[in-house]
Amino acid sequence: MARVSSEFWKGKRVFITGHTGFKGVWLSLWLQSLGAIVYGYSTSSRTQSSGTQSLVSMESFHGDICDVAALQTALSVAQPELVFHMAAQPLVRRAFHDPLATYRTNVIGTATLLQSLRSCPSLRAVIVVTTDKCYETEDWDWAYREVDRLGGNDPYSSSKACMELVVRSFRDSFFFAPHEEQHRVGIATARAGNMIGGGDWAQDRLIPDMVRSFAAGKPVTLRNPMATRPWQYVLEALRGYLLLAERLYEDGNRYSGAWNFGAASKDIQTVQWIAGKLATAWGAAAQWKVQSGENLPQESQMLLLDCSKAAAELAWTPVLPLAEALEMTVDWYRCFYRKGHAEKDLRQKYLDQLAAYSGRVDRSRPLLPEMDCAR
Repeated sequence: MARVSSEFWKGKRVFITGHTGFKGVWLSLWLQSLGAIVYGYSTSSRTQSSGTQSLVSMESFHGDICDVAALQTALSVAQPELVFHMAAQPLVRRAFHDPLATYRTNVIGTATLLQSLRSCPSLRAVIVVTTDKCYETEDWDWAYREVDRLGGNDPYSSSKACMELVVRSFRDSFFFAPHEEQHRVGIATARAGNMIGGGDWAQDRLIPDMVRSFAAGKPVTLRNPMATRPWQYVLEALRGYLLLAERLYEDGNRYSGAWNFGAASKDIQTVQWIAGKLATAWGAAAQWKVQSGENLPQESQMLLLDCSKAAAELAWTPVLPLAEALEMTVDWYRCFYRKGHAEKDLRQKYLDQLAAYSGRVDRSRPLLPEMDCAR
């Protein structure tokens, strides 16, 4: 079972787009705890998790991901060796309401960043975070592999598939020189499922919506209770990203490309199952109900990822059962409401859960995906 290397990350210069978002805060804190020098770039100067700026103490740049000049200014200061691109429009239903903004942020923003990185001499590795929804929906019973067809029947999903194509194009056209035996920059995309964990406050996302409703004493409404999703704790996927970045830095030729970081088979559950477990863990008469009506956006019913590539080449597999991930998630939100948004308490909760998860990695056997996703 591979663990993230503090020896590797100590002193590394890292640039994160979208560092004030749900995953960005977790990644920034994790990298800082490993001794990395972290820089952030975001449209927001305030963390989504608490509305404060001091949860993550780092040099940050405020700007549009499509602003070439702003990006180049930030990169010239940061001089990063490794880049994690997480800035995105991440919500399916918002993409239905504003598809152009979704394509602009996800597709043009990715191209803008990669174009800016072409003139970054310190660069060694880039990871672009996409999603499991980038695959062409086939409605089959087995899992999607990295070589399967890209697609997407809705604006959000297709924008993520477009991101994958943009990354492949820039990598092959500008970063991989055919005459060079060893390419200087490794570039990969990382595809994961629905992540859960403390600090997610996005609108129209299951667990944040449930937590807000529970805290207000109101029942939460589920629009698609039987939809099946590969739920996973946020640090599971981030560990995969970090392990991949380490390999990319050392051998860009071998590790560039697409990578799946999905849930263990037994942790693939319905929205209704998650709602029931979360309501039980929250207690205090937490309730949920099913949304009625026929004019709901189309969403994929079954999304499974084959993660055998990450298991074989990165020694990455999930280690935290979903039930425990939900307990940690509820624990974070209870801390948020109990402490009245105190910054130092929230920061300590992040660090405590990072330490607890890292300890679990050290002593755990992997949650093997059962290989029921094999062809």
